[in-house]
Amino acid sequence: MTEISRRITEMLLEHRDEEYAVFNARIVPNVDPSRVMGVRAPNIKAVFRELKGEDLSGFLADLPHLYIEEYYLHAQIINNMRNFNDCLTETERLLPYIDNWESCDSLTPKALSKDKPALIERIKVWHKSSRTYTVRFATGCLMRYFLGEDFKREYAEMAASIRSEEYYINMMTAWYFATALAKNYDEILPFIEQRRLDDWTHNKAIQKAIESYRVTDEHKEHLRALRIK
Repeated sequence: MTEISRRITEMLLEHRDEEYAVFNARIVPNVDPSRVMGVRAPNIKAVFRELKGEDLSGFLADLPHLYIEEYYLHAQIINNMRNFNDCLTETERLLPYIDNWESCDSLTPKALSKDKPALIERIKVWHKSSRTYTVRFATGCLMRYFLGEDFKREYAEMAASIRSEEYYINMMTAWYFATALAKNYDEILPFIEQRRLDDWTHNKAIQKAIESYRVTDEHKEHLRALRIK
């Protein structure tokens, strides 16, 4: 462990909350509870702010981390990068070590949107990964960066082509289609009407879309009729 990694771990442990650790361990059930400090997100972000201006390269390279809070802090560092290439390099270095949905979903780097043609090529590679959370991250990127004016049918085809037994992959796929129904309804509706997704993901996408305030009542009524019984 590098010196900066050791110091970051100590800084995080100062904010440890045993009661919150028990709660957080329950919502990431595939992670050993001993790897959960119980540090709330605002406190992790406060630690990140304390580290501003320091050389954190030793921490970024010191993988794997032990605690999920260290992964959250790692994600915050990447999320705040401004250079596309640096951000992509660090994202790809981190992805193989992510092993839970919370760590995966905390990685939302805005700098990746600075070169969308390059990003979509990396997403195509990530989608073919054998790693659950690399695939989940890829679909999350499609949802964050390639809906609305940036939508293309081929991107939805990519998401629809995924077939997995992994809950956390299928949930993200459902989330993608629900969000796409809110932002690109006419283009996405055929994927639902033609049952292009597996049954569980199909119904979950409809459920999430119906729960969304961004989907019109008229569209919700049509979607209800498309649920698979």
